[in-house]
Amino acid sequence: MSREFPTGLTPPDWLVRNLRPQQSPVNRPAVVRSAIAIALPLALGLAAGRPAYGALASMGAVSAVIGDTADAYRMRILNIAVPQLLGAAGVTVGALVFEQGWLAVTALTGIALISGMISTIGAVASVSGLLLLLNAVIGAGIPLPGDWWLGPLLVTGGGLLVLALALLSWPLRSGVPERTSVAAAYRAAAELLAACGTEAYDTARYAVTISLNHAYDLILARRTLQHGRSPDLVRLQAQLNALTPIVEAAAAGHRYGRPLPDAMPDTVRRLADAVDAGHPDAFPLDLPEPVGETGRAVDHALRHAAEVVTACDIDPHTIVDRLGRPASLRVRVYRATRNVLLSGTSWRYGLRLALCIGIAQTLVSLVPVPRSYWVALTVTFVLKPDFGSVFSRALLRALGTVVGLVVAAAVLAAVPLGWWDVAAVAVLAPLIPALTPRGYGYQTAAITPVILLLSDLLNHLGTALLVPRLVDSLIGCAIALVAGYLLWPESWHARVGARLADAVADTAEYVENAFGDTADPAARARMRRRLYRDLSTIRTEFQRALTEPPPTGRRAAAWWPLVVAVERIVDATTGARVRVKQGARSPSPAEVAQVALQLRELSQGLRETEVLVAVRTDLAGPADSILEPLRQEVAAARAIASPH
Repeated sequence: MSREFPTGLTPPDWLVRNLRPQQSPVNRPAVVRSAIAIALPLALGLAAGRPAYGALASMGAVSAVIGDTADAYRMRILNIAVPQLLGAAGVTVGALVFEQGWLAVTALTGIALISGMISTIGAVASVSGLLLLLNAVIGAGIPLPGDWWLGPLLVTGGGLLVLALALLSWPLRSGVPERTSVAAAYRAAAELLAACGTEAYDTARYAVTISLNHAYDLILARRTLQHGRSPDLVRLQAQLNALTPIVEAAAAGHRYGRPLPDAMPDTVRRLADAVDAGHPDAFPLDLPEPVGETGRAVDHALRHAAEVVTACDIDPHTIVDRLGRPASLRVRVYRATRNVLLSGTSWRYGLRLALCIGIAQTLVSLVPVPRSYWVALTVTFVLKPDFGSVFSRALLRALGTVVGLVVAAAVLAAVPLGWWDVAAVAVLAPLIPALTPRGYGYQTAAITPVILLLSDLLNHLGTALLVPRLVDSLIGCAIALVAGYLLWPESWHARVGARLADAVADTAEYVENAFGDTADPAARARMRRRLYRDLSTIRTEFQRALTEPPPTGRRAAAWWPLVVAVERIVDATTGARVRVKQGARSPSPAEVAQVALQLRELSQGLRETEVLVAVRTDLAGPADSILEPLRQEVAAARAIASPH
């Protein structure tokens, strides 16, 4: 029989959220790759009588395993190879300033500034910045064997081994990840149709947004790397574009207040199976007779998607480019460089990371602690600004390190140096990709014993490593919390309000665009997708803020009803547009202008305060207008923004 905690012993919500594991399926191929890529270099090093060489290569493989998160093979090249090149540069600089005192402090502080700033560019740049700083810290803290060039070569070679293993199946599965992502988007759209008129609609719509974002990102990445248009890519883009009318029609269908016929989501599920199989076999559509503007919209969207999915050949000239053409590499590099150098956000991130790394490296330079590079390593992982809450990561890093040290203590005490280390690493390495999706604390617990085993091959300290590593980790967490969190007032405030204000302003523009006579349908679709992507980011920021201790978490929770309200406004706008397209009477320009004005007033109010403020909620208009549901949603949002 379970017992409840006494009131005084009940853990706070923010702590429970931090410790709760995220649900995610185990990536079995990644688990196998991790075991081979981390254990094999160690085995080769032992066989050659150079265990230190093997340990360094295995450390490089660990960093590549952490970055091996992409689905598409082309993206794996970027996600692993590019960071490994910067990692090689980092370990080279670190090795050159090894035991150089203040020169090492200056070099690592400068690298930390660069690492933090380039992390704002994107996911690949973020991992690259992480490895640049991580390997520089390792190079400056560990005496690397051999000539100056050997350490970078070994570390990079271990990372490239992970890439080679990841690309082994590319000839057999080329294009499969992209096709799978498009099929997953269709299945999410099917669940959205099934949820119309029910309370599950908001959750299903969010799942569609995530799935569409992922699929579009893969297609866009492939178009960026592939100058020509292959038939497979043309088909995937057309199939993905065909989902837009279904998602838009679902927004109108949800206004029914009752579920849609089962035949509609079932049809989309069959289309998903056809996309996944890659066979354009036509099948009969058993759809009910459409009733009203909304019914016609859903019926038309489903029949159009079926035509696209089952078409044998697709003319690329007939495809509306809803993605927008990727800019040239030169233009993208220029934009990224300009944004990094001129962005206040990138400078703040870089300065925070540089300050903490400078403090950590100064501390270990002044205090004679052996192998104290672990302090700066801890700061690097905890304070990587784009990785989420600094407070949460510091907490989870400390807890994960303790668990990892317990495992490492058992292994180091029971496993003798030599070939038994290969077996131990082969058992522990698969836990890294298996536990990483569960959360940062679980990832730390998985990585710690592997790194300690590899470190023991370099310094032969055995269990004497454990207590110093725990102390170093706690010191690093303390530096990150004080110098990277408490000293920066922006850390104490939830950033939901400012981002939500931007989304509300964009929603006002979307309302005006949706009912304009000259609006480009493709531009409108891109605007709506961008809005939902931004709102998805806000949801992520909201979840991050909830893991912060009071008062930040409580302030963030107050914004949640307004986040949902803005999503419903976008849905109501899309639904009204779909009905107009199917023959309903268009709203007058004055009605559209009134709604847009109310949204801009709400946006301005949110931008000027960190708490919800009182705003007017008096929206009037014809009761039979197509915009009446939208006005109700806007009034509800403004009412939520008023104190009660």
